[in-house]
Amino acid sequence: MTIFRTIYIDMDAFFASVEQEMDPALRGRPVAITAVDENSGCVVAASYEAKSHGVRTGCRVYEARRLCPQLQFRSSRHPLYVRVNQKIARVVDSMAELEYVRSVDEFQVGLGGKTASLDQALSLARQIKKAIATQVGSQLRCSIGIGPNQLLAKIAGKLEKPDGLQWLAPENMPDRLSQLKLEDLPGISQGISKRLYKARIYDIPSLYNLAPRHARLIWHSVEGERFVRALQGENIPLQETKRNSYGNSKVLAPQYRVTSQAKLVGRWLVEKAVERMRRDGYCAQRLSLQLRFLPSGGWSQAQSCVASQDTALFLSVYEHLWQIMIKRRPYLVGSISVQLTDVLPLEERTGDFFMSPEPGTPNPNERLATAVDQINRKYRTRLVHYGFNQDHPGFFENGRDS
Repeated sequence: MTIFRTIYIDMDAFFASVEQEMDPALRGRPVAITAVDENSGCVVAASYEAKSHGVRTGCRVYEARRLCPQLQFRSSRHPLYVRVNQKIARVVDSMAELEYVRSVDEFQVGLGGKTASLDQALSLARQIKKAIATQVGSQLRCSIGIGPNQLLAKIAGKLEKPDGLQWLAPENMPDRLSQLKLEDLPGISQGISKRLYKARIYDIPSLYNLAPRHARLIWHSVEGERFVRALQGENIPLQETKRNSYGNSKVLAPQYRVTSQAKLVGRWLVEKAVERMRRDGYCAQRLSLQLRFLPSGGWSQAQSCVASQDTALFLSVYEHLWQIMIKRRPYLVGSISVQLTDVLPLEERTGDFFMSPEPGTPNPNERLATAVDQINRKYRTRLVHYGFNQDHPGFFENGRDS
Protein backbone atom coordinates (compact mmCIF):
# COMPACT_ATOMS: atom_id res chain seq x y z
CA MET A 1 0.00 0.00 0.00
CA THR A 2 1.37 3.39 -1.00
CA ILE A 3 2.35 5.86 1.72
CA PHE A 4 1.24 9.31 0.62
CA ARG A 5 3.62 12.03 1.76
CA THR A 6 2.61 15.20 -0.08
CA ILE A 7 -0.37 17.40 -0.84
CA TYR A 8 0.31 20.05 -3.47
CA ILE A 9 -2.05 23.04 -3.54
CA ASP A 10 -2.20 25.07 -6.75
CA MET A 11 -4.47 28.12 -6.60
CA ASP A 12 -6.61 28.53 -9.71
CA ALA A 13 -6.23 31.79 -11.69
CA PHE A 14 -4.96 33.28 -8.44
CA PHE A 15 -4.44 36.95 -9.32
CA ALA A 16 -7.74 37.22 -11.16
CA SER A 17 -9.58 35.33 -8.40
CA VAL A 18 -8.22 37.71 -5.76
CA GLU A 19 -9.50 40.67 -7.78
CA GLN A 20 -12.90 38.99 -8.10
CA GLU A 21 -12.93 38.41 -4.35
CA MET A 22 -12.11 42.06 -3.67
CA ASP A 23 -14.62 43.45 -6.18
CA PRO A 24 -17.97 41.58 -6.32
CA ALA A 25 -18.79 43.35 -9.60
CA LEU A 26 -16.10 41.23 -11.29
CA ARG A 27 -17.48 37.89 -10.16
CA GLY A 28 -18.55 35.64 -12.99
CA ARG A 29 -17.07 38.05 -15.53
CA PRO A 30 -13.93 37.67 -17.66
CA VAL A 31 -10.98 39.38 -15.95
CA ALA A 32 -7.42 39.96 -17.12
CA ILE A 33 -4.50 41.21 -15.03
CA THR A 34 -1.88 43.35 -16.76
CA ALA A 35 1.67 44.03 -15.66
CA VAL A 36 1.57 47.78 -16.34
CA ASP A 37 -1.87 49.13 -17.17
CA GLU A 38 -4.93 48.14 -19.13
CA ASN A 39 -3.87 50.02 -22.26
CA SER A 40 -0.52 48.41 -22.97
CA GLY A 41 1.68 45.43 -22.30
CA CYS A 42 0.66 41.82 -21.79
CA VAL A 43 -1.79 39.80 -19.77
CA VAL A 44 -0.03 38.22 -16.77
CA ALA A 45 -3.11 36.35 -15.48
CA ALA A 46 -6.65 35.64 -16.60
CA SER A 47 -9.79 34.34 -14.95
CA TYR A 48 -11.33 31.12 -16.20
CA GLU A 49 -14.16 33.16 -17.71
CA ALA A 50 -11.50 34.96 -19.78
CA LYS A 51 -9.66 31.75 -20.63
CA SER A 52 -12.86 30.35 -22.11
CA HIS A 53 -12.56 33.10 -24.76
CA GLY A 54 -8.96 32.21 -25.54
CA VAL A 55 -7.28 34.85 -23.36
CA ARG A 56 -4.03 33.44 -21.99
CA THR A 57 -1.02 34.57 -20.02
CA GLY A 58 1.34 36.45 -22.34
CA CYS A 59 -1.44 37.58 -24.63
CA ARG A 60 -1.04 41.23 -25.75
CA VAL A 61 -3.69 43.59 -24.41
CA TYR A 62 -5.00 44.50 -27.88
CA GLU A 63 -5.27 40.80 -28.79
CA ALA A 64 -7.09 40.04 -25.51
CA ARG A 65 -9.61 42.79 -26.29
CA ARG A 66 -10.18 41.33 -29.73
CA LEU A 67 -10.77 37.84 -28.31
CA CYS A 68 -13.07 39.06 -25.54
CA PRO A 69 -14.55 42.57 -26.00
CA GLN A 70 -16.24 42.43 -22.58
CA LEU A 71 -12.95 41.67 -20.82
CA GLN A 72 -12.38 43.57 -17.56
CA PHE A 73 -8.77 44.71 -17.04
CA ARG A 74 -7.02 45.29 -13.73
CA SER A 75 -3.42 46.29 -13.09
CA SER A 76 -1.38 43.81 -11.09
CA ARG A 77 -1.30 44.43 -7.33
CA HIS A 78 1.45 42.12 -6.14
CA PRO A 79 1.48 43.30 -2.48
CA LEU A 80 -2.22 42.39 -2.27
CA TYR A 81 -1.59 38.93 -3.73
CA VAL A 82 1.23 38.36 -1.25
CA ARG A 83 -1.05 39.27 1.66
CA VAL A 84 -3.66 36.80 0.44
CA ASN A 85 -0.91 34.20 -0.03
CA GLN A 86 0.10 34.66 3.62
CA LYS A 87 -3.49 34.37 4.78
CA ILE A 88 -3.91 31.11 2.86
CA ALA A 89 -0.65 29.84 4.37
CA ARG A 90 -1.89 30.58 7.89
CA VAL A 91 -5.18 28.79 7.23
CA VAL A 92 -3.46 25.72 5.79
CA ASP A 93 -0.88 25.74 8.59
CA SER A 94 -3.64 25.70 11.19
CA MET A 95 -4.89 22.34 9.96
CA ALA A 96 -1.89 20.57 8.40
CA GLU A 97 1.90 20.63 8.23
CA LEU A 98 2.71 23.38 5.76
CA GLU A 99 6.16 22.34 4.57
CA TYR A 100 6.79 24.94 1.89
CA VAL A 101 5.26 27.99 0.26
CA ARG A 102 6.46 27.15 -3.24
CA SER A 103 5.33 30.40 -4.86
CA VAL A 104 2.70 33.08 -4.48
CA ASP A 105 0.02 30.58 -5.56
CA GLU A 106 1.46 27.14 -4.68
CA PHE A 107 1.78 25.42 -1.32
CA GLN A 108 3.15 22.06 -0.25
CA VAL A 109 1.76 20.13 2.73
CA GLY A 110 3.51 17.20 4.36
CA LEU A 111 1.53 14.05 5.15
CA GLY A 112 2.26 11.50 7.83
CA GLY A 113 0.62 9.35 10.46
CA LYS A 114 -3.10 9.05 9.82
CA THR A 115 -3.03 11.36 6.80
CA ALA A 116 -0.54 9.09 4.95
CA SER A 117 -3.41 6.87 3.74
CA LEU A 118 -5.23 7.87 0.56
CA ASP A 119 -8.69 8.22 2.08
CA GLN A 120 -7.40 10.42 4.92
CA ALA A 121 -5.29 12.50 2.53
CA LEU A 122 -8.33 13.06 0.31
CA SER A 123 -10.38 14.04 3.34
CA LEU A 124 -7.73 16.53 4.44
CA ALA A 125 -7.55 17.99 0.93
CA ARG A 126 -11.31 18.56 0.89
CA GLN A 127 -11.10 20.24 4.30
CA ILE A 128 -8.35 22.53 3.01
CA LYS A 129 -10.48 23.50 0.00
CA LYS A 130 -13.41 24.32 2.26
CA ALA A 131 -11.27 26.27 4.74
CA ILE A 132 -9.75 28.44 2.00
CA ALA A 133 -13.19 29.21 0.58
CA THR A 134 -14.77 30.03 3.95
CA GLN A 135 -11.85 31.71 5.73
CA VAL A 136 -10.03 33.47 2.89
CA GLY A 137 -12.51 34.03 0.09
CA SER A 138 -15.37 32.32 -1.69
CA GLN A 139 -13.88 33.17 -5.10
CA LEU A 140 -10.57 31.48 -4.32
CA ARG A 141 -10.48 27.96 -5.68
CA CYS A 142 -7.58 25.55 -5.78
CA SER A 143 -6.62 22.33 -7.51
CA ILE A 144 -4.97 19.80 -5.24
CA GLY A 145 -2.72 16.88 -6.04
CA ILE A 146 -1.77 14.03 -3.71
CA GLY A 147 1.21 11.74 -4.13
CA PRO A 148 3.98 9.75 -2.45
CA ASN A 149 6.42 12.54 -3.32
CA GLN A 150 6.47 16.16 -4.40
CA LEU A 151 6.77 15.44 -8.12
CA LEU A 152 3.72 13.18 -8.41
CA ALA A 153 1.66 15.43 -6.13
CA LYS A 154 2.49 18.46 -8.27
CA ILE A 155 1.65 16.63 -11.51
CA ALA A 156 -1.62 15.38 -9.99
CA GLY A 157 -2.55 18.96 -9.10
CA LYS A 158 -2.39 19.91 -12.79
CA LEU A 159 -4.61 17.08 -14.03
CA GLU A 160 -7.97 18.65 -13.21
CA LYS A 161 -8.50 22.40 -13.27
CA PRO A 162 -10.15 24.37 -11.87
CA ASP A 163 -11.15 23.12 -8.41
CA GLY A 164 -9.68 19.66 -9.03
CA LEU A 165 -8.59 16.90 -6.68
CA GLN A 166 -6.49 14.05 -8.07
CA TRP A 167 -3.86 11.60 -6.87
CA LEU A 168 -0.99 9.71 -8.45
CA ALA A 169 0.81 6.62 -7.17
CA PRO A 170 2.22 3.36 -8.57
CA GLU A 171 -1.33 1.96 -8.43
CA ASN A 172 -2.49 4.22 -11.30
CA MET A 173 0.79 5.00 -13.04
CA PRO A 174 1.72 5.43 -15.85
CA ASP A 175 -1.73 4.95 -17.42
CA ARG A 176 -3.14 7.99 -15.62
CA LEU A 177 -0.68 10.21 -17.52
CA SER A 178 -0.74 8.46 -20.87
CA GLN A 179 -2.66 11.36 -22.47
CA LEU A 180 0.03 13.92 -21.56
CA LYS A 181 3.13 14.87 -23.51
CA LEU A 182 6.62 14.65 -22.08
CA GLU A 183 6.82 18.45 -22.08
CA ASP A 184 3.74 18.62 -19.82
CA LEU A 185 5.77 17.26 -16.90
CA PRO A 186 7.47 19.76 -14.59
CA GLY A 187 11.22 19.41 -14.99
CA ILE A 188 11.15 18.29 -18.63
CA SER A 189 12.65 21.24 -20.50
CA GLN A 190 12.87 21.57 -24.24
CA GLY A 191 16.48 20.45 -24.10
CA ILE A 192 15.71 17.36 -22.02
CA SER A 193 12.78 16.42 -24.26
CA LYS A 194 15.10 16.54 -27.29
CA ARG A 195 17.51 14.19 -25.54
CA LEU A 196 14.64 11.86 -24.68
CA TYR A 197 13.42 11.80 -28.28
CA LYS A 198 16.95 11.07 -29.43
CA ALA A 199 16.97 8.11 -27.01
CA ARG A 200 13.64 6.98 -28.51
CA ILE A 201 11.63 7.92 -25.42
CA TYR A 202 8.55 9.48 -26.99
CA ASP A 203 5.87 9.30 -24.30
CA ILE A 204 5.34 9.18 -20.54
CA PRO A 205 4.83 5.39 -20.30
CA SER A 206 8.22 4.90 -21.97
CA LEU A 207 9.80 7.42 -19.59
CA TYR A 208 8.14 5.74 -16.62
CA ASN A 209 9.58 2.36 -17.59
CA LEU A 210 13.05 3.74 -18.27
CA ALA A 211 15.87 2.31 -16.17
CA PRO A 212 16.95 5.09 -13.75
CA ARG A 213 20.62 4.61 -14.66
CA HIS A 214 19.74 5.09 -18.32
CA ALA A 215 17.97 8.32 -17.40
CA ARG A 216 21.17 9.54 -15.73
CA LEU A 217 22.97 9.11 -19.06
CA ILE A 218 20.24 10.94 -21.00
CA TRP A 219 20.19 13.88 -18.57
CA HIS A 220 24.00 13.86 -18.28
CA SER A 221 23.30 14.20 -14.56
CA VAL A 222 22.17 12.25 -11.52
CA GLU A 223 18.99 14.37 -11.66
CA GLY A 224 17.74 12.19 -14.49
CA GLU A 225 17.89 9.13 -12.28
CA ARG A 226 16.23 11.01 -9.42
CA PHE A 227 13.46 12.25 -11.73
CA VAL A 228 12.58 8.80 -13.07
CA ARG A 229 12.70 7.23 -9.61
CA ALA A 230 10.34 9.92 -8.33
CA LEU A 231 8.05 9.40 -11.32
CA GLN A 232 7.97 5.71 -10.40
CA GLY A 233 6.74 6.64 -6.92
CA GLU A 234 9.89 6.57 -4.80
CA ASN A 235 10.27 9.16 -2.06
CA ILE A 236 12.92 11.14 -3.90
CA PRO A 237 13.06 14.84 -2.97
CA LEU A 238 13.71 16.64 -6.22
CA GLN A 239 16.50 19.20 -6.18
CA GLU A 240 16.39 22.32 -8.29
CA THR A 241 19.59 23.50 -6.63
CA LYS A 242 22.11 21.93 -4.33
CA ARG A 243 20.57 21.26 -0.95
CA ASN A 244 22.08 23.53 1.69
CA SER A 245 19.85 23.33 4.73
CA TYR A 246 16.85 21.94 6.56
CA GLY A 247 14.91 24.03 9.01
CA ASN A 248 11.69 25.25 10.53
CA SER A 249 10.59 28.57 11.94
CA LYS A 250 7.51 29.43 13.92
CA VAL A 251 5.76 32.65 14.93
CA LEU A 252 4.76 31.87 18.50
CA ALA A 253 1.23 32.10 19.82
CA PRO A 254 0.92 34.24 22.99
CA GLN A 255 0.78 31.24 25.34
CA TYR A 256 4.15 30.00 24.05
CA ARG A 257 6.11 33.26 24.20
CA VAL A 258 7.55 32.89 27.71
CA THR A 259 11.04 31.43 27.42
CA SER A 260 10.24 28.14 29.15
CA GLN A 261 7.49 27.37 26.62
CA ALA A 262 9.41 28.81 23.65
CA LYS A 263 12.26 26.44 24.45
CA LEU A 264 9.93 23.43 24.20
CA VAL A 265 8.57 24.63 20.85
CA GLY A 266 12.17 24.93 19.65
CA ARG A 267 12.84 21.33 20.65
CA TRP A 268 9.83 20.28 18.61
CA LEU A 269 11.14 22.20 15.60
CA VAL A 270 14.54 20.50 15.93
CA GLU A 271 12.90 17.07 16.05
CA LYS A 272 10.86 17.82 12.93
CA ALA A 273 13.80 19.21 10.96
CA VAL A 274 16.14 16.33 11.80
CA GLU A 275 13.45 13.75 11.11
CA ARG A 276 12.81 15.22 7.66
CA MET A 277 16.53 15.38 6.94
CA ARG A 278 17.00 11.77 8.03
CA ARG A 279 14.05 10.67 5.91
CA ASP A 280 15.71 12.23 2.85
CA GLY A 281 19.04 10.54 3.56
CA TYR A 282 21.06 13.60 4.56
CA CYS A 283 23.11 14.67 7.56
CA ALA A 284 24.21 18.11 8.82
CA GLN A 285 27.30 19.55 10.47
CA ARG A 286 25.89 22.73 12.00
CA LEU A 287 22.81 23.89 13.92
CA SER A 288 21.72 27.53 13.94
CA LEU A 289 19.23 29.04 16.38
CA GLN A 290 17.60 32.41 15.80
CA LEU A 291 15.04 34.19 17.98
CA ARG A 292 13.12 37.43 17.74
CA PHE A 293 12.33 38.97 21.11
CA LEU A 294 9.35 41.05 22.17
CA PRO A 295 8.95 43.98 22.24
CA SER A 296 12.15 44.28 20.16
CA GLY A 297 15.55 42.81 19.52
CA GLY A 298 16.77 39.39 18.61
CA TRP A 299 19.57 36.84 18.90
CA SER A 300 21.20 34.21 16.74
CA GLN A 301 24.11 31.82 17.04
CA ALA A 302 25.29 28.55 15.52
CA GLN A 303 27.42 25.62 16.57
CA SER A 304 29.23 23.05 14.45
CA CYS A 305 29.28 19.34 15.16
CA VAL A 306 30.19 16.06 13.49
CA ALA A 307 28.15 15.25 10.40
CA SER A 308 25.03 13.57 11.80
CA GLN A 309 21.36 12.79 11.37
CA ASP A 310 20.90 11.90 15.07
CA THR A 311 18.06 13.82 16.71
CA ALA A 312 19.51 13.42 20.22
CA LEU A 313 22.81 14.97 19.13
CA PHE A 314 21.16 18.04 17.64
CA LEU A 315 18.92 18.44 20.69
CA SER A 316 22.06 18.56 22.85
CA VAL A 317 23.52 21.24 20.56
CA TYR A 318 20.22 23.12 20.78
CA GLU A 319 20.33 22.94 24.57
CA HIS A 320 23.85 24.40 24.58
CA LEU A 321 22.81 27.29 22.34
CA TRP A 322 19.73 27.95 24.46
CA GLN A 323 21.82 28.22 27.61
CA ILE A 324 23.99 30.84 25.91
CA MET A 325 20.92 32.78 24.78
CA ILE A 326 19.13 32.69 28.12
CA LYS A 327 21.93 34.66 29.75
CA ARG A 328 20.56 37.69 27.94
CA ARG A 329 17.40 37.36 30.05
CA PRO A 330 14.88 37.96 27.25
CA TYR A 331 11.38 38.94 28.29
CA LEU A 332 9.26 37.26 25.61
CA VAL A 333 10.09 35.33 22.43
CA GLY A 334 8.09 36.34 19.35
CA SER A 335 9.45 33.79 16.91
CA ILE A 336 11.99 30.98 16.81
CA SER A 337 13.91 29.44 13.94
CA VAL A 338 16.20 26.39 13.80
CA GLN A 339 18.34 25.59 10.79
CA LEU A 340 20.49 22.55 9.97
CA THR A 341 23.29 23.57 7.61
CA ASP A 342 26.49 22.24 6.05
CA VAL A 343 24.33 19.42 4.72
CA LEU A 344 25.65 16.44 2.81
CA PRO A 345 24.17 13.09 1.73
CA LEU A 346 24.74 10.33 4.26
CA GLU A 347 26.35 8.22 1.53
CA GLU A 348 29.09 10.86 1.19
CA ARG A 349 29.96 10.98 4.89
CA THR A 350 33.36 9.55 5.76
CA GLY A 351 33.75 6.99 8.53
CA ASP A 352 34.38 7.94 12.16
CA PHE A 353 36.36 5.62 14.44
CA PHE A 354 34.22 6.28 17.51
CA MET A 355 30.75 6.54 15.90
CA SER A 356 30.49 4.77 12.55
CA PRO A 357 33.71 3.33 11.11
CA GLU A 358 32.03 2.51 7.79
CA PRO A 359 31.65 5.47 5.39
CA GLY A 360 28.10 6.32 4.40
CA THR A 361 26.42 4.13 7.02
CA PRO A 362 24.30 5.22 10.02
CA ASN A 363 25.80 4.81 13.47
CA PRO A 364 23.91 3.08 16.33
CA ASN A 365 22.28 6.31 17.55
CA GLU A 366 21.09 7.14 14.04
CA ARG A 367 19.70 3.64 13.58
CA LEU A 368 17.82 4.09 16.87
CA ALA A 369 16.41 7.40 15.60
CA THR A 370 15.27 5.68 12.39
CA ALA A 371 13.54 3.02 14.50
CA VAL A 372 11.71 5.80 16.36
CA ASP A 373 10.57 7.22 12.99
CA GLN A 374 9.26 3.81 11.97
CA ILE A 375 7.31 3.39 15.23
CA ASN A 376 5.74 6.83 14.89
CA ARG A 377 4.76 6.13 11.28
CA LYS A 378 3.33 2.74 12.20
CA TYR A 379 1.06 4.17 14.88
CA ARG A 380 0.38 7.34 12.88
CA THR A 381 1.19 9.63 15.78
CA ARG A 382 4.30 10.99 17.47
CA LEU A 383 4.15 8.16 20.00
CA VAL A 384 7.87 8.29 20.82
CA HIS A 385 9.68 11.60 21.20
CA TYR A 386 12.89 12.89 22.73
CA GLY A 387 12.09 14.24 26.20
CA PHE A 388 9.76 17.18 26.63
CA ASN A 389 8.69 19.31 23.72
CA GLN A 390 5.67 21.37 22.68
CA ASP A 391 4.04 21.01 19.30
CA HIS A 392 2.65 24.26 17.96
CA PRO A 393 -0.25 23.93 15.51
CA GLY A 394 -1.37 27.11 13.86
CA PHE A 395 0.43 30.40 13.27
CA PHE A 396 2.64 30.64 10.26
CA GLU A 397 5.45 28.15 10.02
CA ASN A 398 8.07 28.07 7.31
CA GLY A 399 9.83 24.76 6.67
CA ARG A 400 12.85 25.11 4.44
CA ASP A 401 15.23 22.86 2.61
CA SER A 402 17.04 24.98 0.10
